[in-house]
Amino acid sequence: MEYVKYLIDFILHIDVHLSELIRDYGVQTYAILFAIVFIETGLVIMPFLPGDSLLFAAGAFTAKGDLNLWLLGAGLTIAAIAGDSLNYAVGHYLGPHVFSRNYRWLNREHLKRTEAFYEKHGGKTIILARFIPIIRTFAPFVAGVGTMNYRRFLAYNVVGAVCWVWSFLLLGYAFGNHPAVKKNFTLVILAIIVISVIPVVIEFIKARRAPAVQE
Repeated sequence: MEYVKYLIDFILHIDVHLSELIRDYGVQTYAILFAIVFIETGLVIMPFLPGDSLLFAAGAFTAKGDLNLWLLGAGLTIAAIAGDSLNYAVGHYLGPHVFSRNYRWLNREHLKRTEAFYEKHGGKTIILARFIPIIRTFAPFVAGVGTMNYRRFLAYNVVGAVCWVWSFLLLGYAFGNHPAVKKNFTLVILAIIVISVIPVVIEFIKARRAPAVQE
């Protein structure tokens, strides 16, 4: 419970916590941010880490000169690619067993929704999923379980990672230090979260309505 409270506080006040990280750890902050992005994208049991908001906030700090934009962007892009590759490998290793057994560490409901999303959008799901919390973490896992070969997956993986990391970093760089944004940073983070979650809600509503239509 304490972990959940801390995670919520970290997300809502990510600018404050990131400032403290930079102050306390200096250059090691790059490694910490690398680890957060890698864990969110690479471990299917950690879908709730603050990817989008973290990138936006980090971009704001690069504009102030506290972090180097190019070094951070390159590092986090590598983290995102490596994380998805690990997730794919785990899904490929577990294979069809993941759908026939119950794993305590795996949310089967999220897995099923991601599988439906994947079936609808095909390979480009790997790119689209980068911008959708939860599905972002499960998509490479589902791709590994399925029949997508790794070379094809890697191509989507690289494109998605570059688009995701650099779009949010540059948005933070351009707007993160605007007076109105700085004054209402928590509201901006909430807006990013809400906008990111909308596709998940839409897919969930469609999934709930589908059986009724078929009947």
